Amino acid sequence: MTVGNMERAELFDAGSKGRGLRAAKELNTGEVIFSEPSFAAVVFDSLATQVCHSCFRHKANLHRCAQCKFAHYCDRTCQTACWNEHKQECGAIKKLGSAPSENIRLAARVLWRMHKDTGIASDSQLISVDQLQEHVADLAAEDFKQLRADVHKFLQYWSYGTRQHSVDYISHIFGIIKCNGFTLSDQRGLQAVGVGLFPNLCLVNHDCWPNCTVILNHGNQSAVSSALHSQRRIELRALGKIPEGEELTVSYVDFLNLSADRQKKLKERFHFDCTCEHCSKHIEDDLMTAGADSKPSADKVKEVTVFSKESLEKIEKSRVEGDYNEVLKLCYECLQKQENVLADTNLYKLQVLSIASEVLSYQRSFAKAADYAHRMVEGYRKLYHPNNAQLGMAIMRAGVTHWHAGQIEEGHSLICQAYRILMVTHGSNHAITKDLEGMRTQTELELKMFKQNKAAYQTMRDAALKNLSLNKSKCLRFIFK
Repeated sequence: MTVGNMERAELFDAGSKGRGLRAAKELNTGEVIFSEPSFAAVVFDSLATQVCHSCFRHKANLHRCAQCKFAHYCDRTCQTACWNEHKQECGAIKKLGSAPSENIRLAARVLWRMHKDTGIASDSQLISVDQLQEHVADLAAEDFKQLRADVHKFLQYWSYGTRQHSVDYISHIFGIIKCNGFTLSDQRGLQAVGVGLFPNLCLVNHDCWPNCTVILNHGNQSAVSSALHSQRRIELRALGKIPEGEELTVSYVDFLNLSADRQKKLKERFHFDCTCEHCSKHIEDDLMTAGADSKPSADKVKEVTVFSKESLEKIEKSRVEGDYNEVLKLCYECLQKQENVLADTNLYKLQVLSIASEVLSYQRSFAKAADYAHRMVEGYRKLYHPNNAQLGMAIMRAGVTHWHAGQIEEGHSLICQAYRILMVTHGSNHAITKDLEGMRTQTELELKMFKQNKAAYQTMRDAALKNLSLNKSKCLRFIFK
């Protein structure tokens, strides 16, 4: 499928939701409905020296642009591939003396691109960038104040000969970015590293239980010649079979929030009232706030819920400070309070189980981590869509944890389950799916060894844990960082 192909989706009037996209033909599970290169994108300020400004990959020892001394690249090839995007930015940063914030840099890149392509970069782009929704008039006072400050800094940064824009038009561009900016992840989809604008994706409306998912595909950057690099792009993928004419939807927020909290986030960030079925009927809210099967009193559930909220604030503080022993101490105390009071689908319990499993894995206490990971995944299964990418990632982490704990049968099973989900949400060519394929092959070999000779397998596993192989060490670094 060529980048930008829109044969499977069409623009239509979605009523109260405004414009939307719908299936132009029947779509199959995992099918790429369309892919789209970014109109403009920038790396976050905090990661400017750690992530390539061309391919958005995390990489050590990046090369710095000799002119502006701000942009960083994998190598000369990535730098050459990015020059058309960076050249005006490079001059503006040199002129200003330092790089402004990511919002200002992205607004400038959008405008430079619009000057070049008049807002429409290809025949498959359905709408001009400056026709996207912006909601500047709906901003809260504090947000509007920040927008005005950004516009002021933008005017100091902007450099494009005599081509100038009014304050209102620049505000309009900032409003578009605020409402439509898409967070870009690193090559394995595990960390947010930047933000970009994808005009066709912006036309896909929200649903808390969507029929599509969005994934960033970094393309192939291995060619020596930058002319042969494939573009970083998003892919819109079908989570299940979608009939012709059905509206295409994605979720703008994580489903693992109560319907009222999701509605609040959507209203604050995107300025609309979510009336999807899951919000209107409060579907799964009861599971997310559930008490344990032992039927504790409502007062007891409320008491432990308050305790859990307070504990999670302390846990987060200790995580930021890097005091992982304190994190585990607080997690154990909280889980003890939650036992026989909160269900394993309760949001507060799931948060604590997730943190405890992650920290224990980081500390290589794999057996304990596997127990918590198993409970967390069982809770997630009851809440998430069966093809949700977050569920797939959680199952992957749980599988790796069981693998390292020596629980090879459970580990292999979970890794296979994660692989099936991520084949739908990410596709076979994504870096993390390829990693999972390698894990699946390795655990399958180890499982055969385990079934043939458990003693020999145990000896091999003990040796591996003393000196983790490169493959497993790499796996731990990217999964439990």
